Amino acid sequence: MINRMQFYIDGAWVDPAVKKSTPVVNPATEEAMYEVALGSKADVDKAVAAAKRAFASFSQTSREERVALLSKIIEVYRGRLKEIGAAVSDEMGAPLPMAEKLQAGAGLGHLMTTLDVLKNYHFEEPVGTAMVLREPIGVVGMITPWNWPLNQIACKVAPALAAGCTMILKPSEFTPTSALIFAEILHEAGVPKGVFNLVNGLGPEVGAAMSEHPDIDMISFTGSTRAGIDVAKRAAPTVKRVSQELGGKSPNVILEGADLQKAVTGGVMHMFNNSGQSCNAPSRMIVPLSKMKEVAAIAKAVADKTKAGDPRAEGTTIGPVVNRGQWDKIQGLIKKGIDEGATLVAGGPGLPEGVNKGFYVRPTIFADVTPDMTIAREEIFGPVLTIIGAKDEAEAVHIANDTPYGLAGYVWASTVESAKRVGRQIRAGNVNLQGVPNESSAPFGGYKQSGNGREWGRYGLEEYLEAKAVAGYNGA
Repeated sequence: MINRMQFYIDGAWVDPAVKKSTPVVNPATEEAMYEVALGSKADVDKAVAAAKRAFASFSQTSREERVALLSKIIEVYRGRLKEIGAAVSDEMGAPLPMAEKLQAGAGLGHLMTTLDVLKNYHFEEPVGTAMVLREPIGVVGMITPWNWPLNQIACKVAPALAAGCTMILKPSEFTPTSALIFAEILHEAGVPKGVFNLVNGLGPEVGAAMSEHPDIDMISFTGSTRAGIDVAKRAAPTVKRVSQELGGKSPNVILEGADLQKAVTGGVMHMFNNSGQSCNAPSRMIVPLSKMKEVAAIAKAVADKTKAGDPRAEGTTIGPVVNRGQWDKIQGLIKKGIDEGATLVAGGPGLPEGVNKGFYVRPTIFADVTPDMTIAREEIFGPVLTIIGAKDEAEAVHIANDTPYGLAGYVWASTVESAKRVGRQIRAGNVNLQGVPNESSAPFGGYKQSGNGREWGRYGLEEYLEAKAVAGYNGA
């Protein structure tokens, strides 16, 4: 039985300080499934006090103890993969097979990668006459989004545990169940009381209280750039570390001579994955101007085969977007694209054919988009692809970098060497060449307004560590 009306604080399920809740709506049916409790500053204070108490002992645990703990968490997590997948599918609309394999699987992947890093990480390093010690930063506040719930939770919690930190997690109120299952997993695995705490709630209440809290040493935030700026402002007076992974408007540069069929098909499918609700989605396809018609035809063929429908029905490619607010925003931007003169190649406003309820968006493609159009500049966060023409490689790179964001970039070329040359020029934290997916042990994070932190692998662990220089450590 999932404790949706309670929080996990100091190793136990407890009632909120004030009784307040919000409905969790299934985006495929538009129906409320259940209520989830919403926390307040009082709940945050209680969780922080528990985490602060637990830090004294947990920060002193050995590598071996933390390796054993992560190993046990992985073992328990494996047994609940299907349950996590079903919760994610119901609450944010991902097709069930994708939710089980990719959404739930991503969380498991981060736990396993962090375990490998922990086994071999050097927490002590001699530098001249000093020894540099890497120590846990302290109590960490974590604020995670709804689009990849377990991916974002695990890539914060796993390295924080590995570092010896204690933590308070505020998951999204739109996708609370998978986070509550995760809390149960940690409890069953024997995470000491107070080390991990979970308080559900709204950003302006629980998120703000965490950001401002004097006893929280670090905030790790994933979400919109707008919300990330607010978190940073609230955190500034207490000079806590703020690690952010924010929005994106990632370029997918397809150069002259690239395999168009492969590059365009791969780019469109990647864009539509998770209903376009990924911060690193390749939402701006930049192609040779002379190939615009050919690219649009290939992209249209992919869109026409993309089936939006019931997340639990066989053959569904993409489910709904997460809620009415997102649906309305995406519809407004699709209309804006038409009004500003982009060529609508596939999809468009309204619900997909054969769908009469749910927050479904038609898989949409615009061609002949210019870099100054709204749909080329704003993060849409839905299954909407913009195709922009460039007269040569230099212009393609300029368009790719002409954005306040810098989370990801994608390059397709006739040779790996050509792809590397362009990849080095893209101002983004992650660049994928020739369709190769992200490496889970390499850093993930952005440049510019896409954030300032790095997650995944060794780089993710180091976000939660302080460097202490001890001169004379080995004697005078």
